[in-house]
Amino acid sequence: MKIGVLALQGAVAEHIRSLESAGAEAVAVKRVEQLDELQGLVIPGGESTTIGNLMRKYGFMEAIAEFSAQGKPLFGTCAGLIVLADQIEGQSDAHLRLMDMTVARNAFGRQQESFETDLVVKGIDEPVRAVFIRAPLIKEVGSDVEVLSTYKDEIVTARQGHLLAVSYHPELTDDFRLHAYFVDMVKEASAGKE
Repeated sequence: MKIGVLALQGAVAEHIRSLESAGAEAVAVKRVEQLDELQGLVIPGGESTTIGNLMRKYGFMEAIAEFSAQGKPLFGTCAGLIVLADQIEGQSDAHLRLMDMTVARNAFGRQQESFETDLVVKGIDEPVRAVFIRAPLIKEVGSDVEVLSTYKDEIVTARQGHLLAVSYHPELTDDFRLHAYFVDMVKEASAGKE
């Protein structure tokens, strides 16, 4: 089972390490044609507008939409969550528009307001260590979206079928259980196709 990490921006090496710790083969994705050999894809953090622009420039918008249409799981972290969202507060256009949610960019403030906390995440036994850096928030979700965790009554982890989105950076800790959760999603999706 091979899972890619979109390598346009963000903590690509850290996501690869976390995925490998969770038992997957992980590769950095720099070309659209690499998607054909993958069963899942992580869209890491960074700056969502920059990631969106680079995705458009290198043909990833259509390719990832097609990847998702095949039921292959996607995992968006921090800016990756914004890229997956159907609506972005204060913006007329979104990026992939795959996940039925409205998000707010930099909802937790600037870099100096970054923090770490332990989050209870549905489907994971013990609390998960979460690193919030200029983190976005999920303001609203559609009826098909399951809220997996909240922080101070705000949604920070959500799932819609084969799509998983988190406001924080699970790859910046030694806790790889969220990546293991995603690996299980990929296994389930792959088993359903056989």
